[in-house]
Amino acid sequence: MTQQISRDPAYRGRMARSADDSWDLATSVGATATMVAAARAAATRRPHPVITDEFAEPLVRAVGLDVFTRAAAGEVDLDEIGNEVGFPRIVDTFAARALFFDRYFAEAGAAGVRQVVIVASGLDARPYRLPWPAGTVVYEIDQPEVIAFKAATVAELGAVAPTQHRTVGIDLREDWPAALRAAGFDATQPTAWLAEGVLIGFLPPAAEVRLLDNVVELSAAGSRFAADYGTLNDNSPESQELSRRMTRGWQAQGLDMDIAGLTYPGEHTDVAARLAAHGWQASTFEHAELITTAGLPEVVGADQQGPAPRLKFVKAVRA
Repeated sequence: MTQQISRDPAYRGRMARSADDSWDLATSVGATATMVAAARAAATRRPHPVITDEFAEPLVRAVGLDVFTRAAAGEVDLDEIGNEVGFPRIVDTFAARALFFDRYFAEAGAAGVRQVVIVASGLDARPYRLPWPAGTVVYEIDQPEVIAFKAATVAELGAVAPTQHRTVGIDLREDWPAALRAAGFDATQPTAWLAEGVLIGFLPPAAEVRLLDNVVELSAAGSRFAADYGTLNDNSPESQELSRRMTRGWQAQGLDMDIAGLTYPGEHTDVAARLAAHGWQASTFEHAELITTAGLPEVVGADQQGPAPRLKFVKAVRA
């Protein structure tokens, strides 16, 4: 069996972000990817799931963070925990987000796009679980340790991607365009890009701009881009109090993670505006729209609190 990343159910991760920091799927930013996968696993268990991700639970279990393992297995209610930590309806949020981006890829495939790049892919299992059109090549970019961990875990499940699948193990702060080209990426062909959970404060603004400018440079006509973006911590008293509440809530679950230290505070890049300035046609969506489009209960009252409603979602096409 794959060795778990975390041998201790209580993660100790109190540190601020820095330009050269690192993590795995049980620490810092990586632990948030595990939380998202746990939410997808919980959503998959529902009687009428809006998404089905059979890879989410075994991947979360392999990481070994106790609270997320139990949530993925249906032993604790992640939404109840969300209420305690200040993130109501965690499962609905990430199920709706996953469905939004799944449909984005379906639209790109229907439009004839056969080259896909998923940046900072984390525990995303789309290369294995989506019905890709014949001839599609899917590239995944993430830190080498994350790529290796996921590949080993999925291999133990006996899963094989139903399309060409090429991994690129590199930090986004390094020269990932060169590494992507070396893996076979063809900049003359239209590409469907996905930056899920990346441009929401986990990179400094300058790095966000570099990422987007690299995407523009690598994109032929007909390329598409999708992402969530915004500011989880704008340095306001309200944001700081929410971060403290979320930190205390996760500590009560055995996860000692400083929420404020996960992101770069302040204003971040308006992704839709940046792409529009380069001639892309961009459409934006709100968190509540994704929830209702997925057929989930409307976002009202206390559900409007927390980090998710602050974010926007974009789909863009290079004409």
